[in-house]
Amino acid sequence: MAETFHEFVVQRSPALSRRAYLLTGDHQLAEDLLQNALAKTYRHWRRISDPEAYVRRAMYHQQVSWWRQRRLTERLESEPVERAGTDHSDATALRLTVAAALRQLTPRQRAVVVLRFYEDLTEPQVAEVLGCSVGTPKGR
Repeated sequence: MAETFHEFVVQRSPALSRRAYLLTGDHQLAEDLLQNALAKTYRHWRRISDPEAYVRRAMYHQQVSWWRQRRLTERLESEPVERAGTDHSDATALRLTVAAALRQLTPRQRAVVVLRFYEDLTEPQVAEVLGCSVGTPKGR
């Protein structure tokens, strides 16, 4: 059991980490979010048929739960950090624009955007993952 879980974590962590960052907008919170989701997944590993879907769902629910419990305030950076190297200005500008737009959304709205456009789920699938009515993702 532990060996297959370890293999899953090694193989899927980079992609799951990117999703966690999209949900939180913060690298440290994304690490915490993924770690908590993986811990929940490990506890139920033997009975999970689709571990990646289980981890993603755990992340979505945990992010909304954190938001409700703590009402975290998010900060917007006024200036991007300059780094020397190859000019990736167009890609960086797009990434910063998307990140800024995502930070302005509530965690639930952000989850809907990530599920609909990053994971390409339908509205009924989004509603199922988030445990809400089909009309809720439409209104977000």
